[in-house]
Amino acid sequence: MSENPSFYRFPLGAFEITSLLDGSAKRDGPYPIFGADQKEEDVHALLKQNFLPPTRYESPYTPTLVNTGKDLILFDTGNGPGGRDTGSGLLRDVLAKAGHGPDQIDIVVITHGHPDHIAGLMEGDEPAFPNARIVFGALEFDYWNKGENIPEARRQTRELFMKVAAPFGEKATFIDPGDDVVTGIRAIEAYGHSPGHLVFHVESENHQLLIWSDTCNHYVASLQRPDWHVSFDNDHEQAAATRKKIFDMVHTDRIPVHGYHMPFPALGYLDKRGSTYHWVPTSYQFNL
Repeated sequence: MSENPSFYRFPLGAFEITSLLDGSAKRDGPYPIFGADQKEEDVHALLKQNFLPPTRYESPYTPTLVNTGKDLILFDTGNGPGGRDTGSGLLRDVLAKAGHGPDQIDIVVITHGHPDHIAGLMEGDEPAFPNARIVFGALEFDYWNKGENIPEARRQTRELFMKVAAPFGEKATFIDPGDDVVTGIRAIEAYGHSPGHLVFHVESENHQLLIWSDTCNHYVASLQRPDWHVSFDNDHEQAAATRKKIFDMVHTDRIPVHGYHMPFPALGYLDKRGSTYHWVPTSYQFNL
């Protein structure tokens, strides 16, 4: 059995960023989770072209920790104690390995309300990060809290949201696209995967990073074929348009990306070959 690193820390200007591996799920697929609107053989062919097995895939879960020097900010909380997938729900242990206790977290930012992002908000009946201010996207919180037009497939997600996220509502901070979490960290609209899905532009001393959360959930299928349907997306067409918008932005501006479901340490660049984007994992760029 292979043993993999569980956190990766690197500087970004005066900030310090840490990728935290909450674990990973190994599933049948990617088809039809990815490319359900395509022919199965075409999805398999794309994977084989990229040296991947056609009928099994791995989905990592990678929250991000940003240390600004003043605030310790955690983006998303993983699958929670015990995890919903075998081999996930490891965030608390990984955080300790990285040298931090849950009581040291100053701010928790929730990019959207799906289970693998919110389940770690609670530890039993108590807040998992007792001293943290919780930040939600206003539109996203409102959607799950009101519970209107929730698809049947997301009923359990809504139940979980009401259990672990809604109780923070009275004391939480709510933001919209364009708002700052703190100086140097700005929310950007990335709707479609969920109704109020947000990504975050991080900048310190002219160094930039985009925490794109679930903009892209498979580093080949959704990146090279952004129009393909993804079963996790709330609105397929809007999610596809968002992918193309975000891909164009980070490629044009040559911004490194941290992606929640990208191969650990979930950090890379986009390379455009013709009309197709490819994932380029970082190597030593942040070590120098």
